[in-house]
Amino acid sequence: MFASDMNPARFSGGVTPTGVVLFPIQFTWPHGGRSVFLSGSFNGWAELVPMSQVEGCPNVFQAVYAVPHGSHEYKFFVDGEWRHDERQPHKNGEYGIVNTFDARPMLMEVPDVIPQVQSRSDIMNNMEVDNGLMNRISAVALNQAMPRISEEDVQASRHRISLYLTGHTAYELLPESGKVVALDVALPVKQAFHILSEQGIPLAPLWDFHKEKFVGVVSASDFILILRELLKHGSNLTEEELETHSIAAWKQEKAYMTGQVDGHGRPIPKDLIYASPCDNLKDVALKILQNGVAIVPVIHSSEDGSHPQLLHLASLAGILKCICRYFKHCPNSLTILQLPIYAIPLGTWVPRIGETSSRSFAMLRLTASLSSALNMLVEAKVSSIPIVDDNDSLVDIYCRSDITALAISRAYTHNLNEMTVHQALQWGQDSNPPYERTQRCQMCLRTDTLLKVMEQLSNPGVRRLVIVEAGSNRVEGIISLTDIFRFLLG
Repeated sequence: MFASDMNPARFSGGVTPTGVVLFPIQFTWPHGGRSVFLSGSFNGWAELVPMSQVEGCPNVFQAVYAVPHGSHEYKFFVDGEWRHDERQPHKNGEYGIVNTFDARPMLMEVPDVIPQVQSRSDIMNNMEVDNGLMNRISAVALNQAMPRISEEDVQASRHRISLYLTGHTAYELLPESGKVVALDVALPVKQAFHILSEQGIPLAPLWDFHKEKFVGVVSASDFILILRELLKHGSNLTEEELETHSIAAWKQEKAYMTGQVDGHGRPIPKDLIYASPCDNLKDVALKILQNGVAIVPVIHSSEDGSHPQLLHLASLAGILKCICRYFKHCPNSLTILQLPIYAIPLGTWVPRIGETSSRSFAMLRLTASLSSALNMLVEAKVSSIPIVDDNDSLVDIYCRSDITALAISRAYTHNLNEMTVHQALQWGQDSNPPYERTQRCQMCLRTDTLLKVMEQLSNPGVRRLVIVEAGSNRVEGIISLTDIFRFLLG
């Protein structure tokens, strides 16, 4: 039946050797005990997963374990006795009464209204599975009342922010002094990624001297595609081509790889996404969100489109800094800015048992292969992956922008299936300036206010915050600049 081996190993999500995608789920036992373990069909009933006592709640134990999508059964091993939680879904199974849950992805609508305040006893009675935002309250916050805000207040706050953004232009984002990096499309691919890593920038606009205009951008995502192509058996792309091929040649190859060709087999030209200095800030933010890009070049051109001048690289962080600066000192500051983030439909969180979400949350160990990290960045469509220890405590983060560091010392010539995330991070530490390293692991707590989180995200080099549990630094979720703007703009 059940194994007696108390193996403490746990998984934080990822891809198994057989290609099965695993996602971390949080399990909770709220009925006390001296030692509590978890086992279920998701691990073949073959191991006992230790559960940790929640600080401040002696009767509550939690554990995070990665499971594949599907229907699952589980039980708790409490003080040497197998038990199930009657408050959670259960049924008669092969091993007696077992708890059950379905881990199935589904589309999740973001509510405009935040739930009303519930008492501590109500929350405790619904700890197992509850819809909406109550899933995001950890046991450590059970003694806190959920702040309430009306739908009218939410809509009023969004309206005020919208009015501010439409009343200010991209010209106001331009710094008094600074530099903007643009690259020639004739530059070798490796040299381009070397420059991106040295400058600490995620992408750069591309200039075509023959056409006398900006024709696109090169980013870390391009290098990820190149590395994945190198990993393929029989790939036409070689390491020598990476050293000698121009960016223009790679863009053409990329079009063939992704099927972006016309009926005659010719690459379909893509228009550059850019903003004019006269565009309002809301339009700039929407361009970034709708096109899934990190930066939009601000370009000034003459009336006939000739003589384009690259003025700035507009980002959500720059726009967010304007919002924070204006509303922080505004007499009628927005009520919504004082809400804790756990009370707002914001970010991606480690799901609780029974919770379904279209946005999967992935974490990796330092020992995970670099190739699995690359696959996760592309397939899960995320920009970063928290790196955790055996207790799911945050130790680092691996981002798309870290990929460019591999170009500097030709680390891509190694077998990427054998290279670990830890080794890849070491390459990056040697190449990144000290300032960039200090910006890597930016954290926040679920009790931090929206304004505090916004101010952190508006700092240079900070693109996302990892939500951690106070004291243990156990990962609870992640909030990005994109999450903030999707919420603020409704």
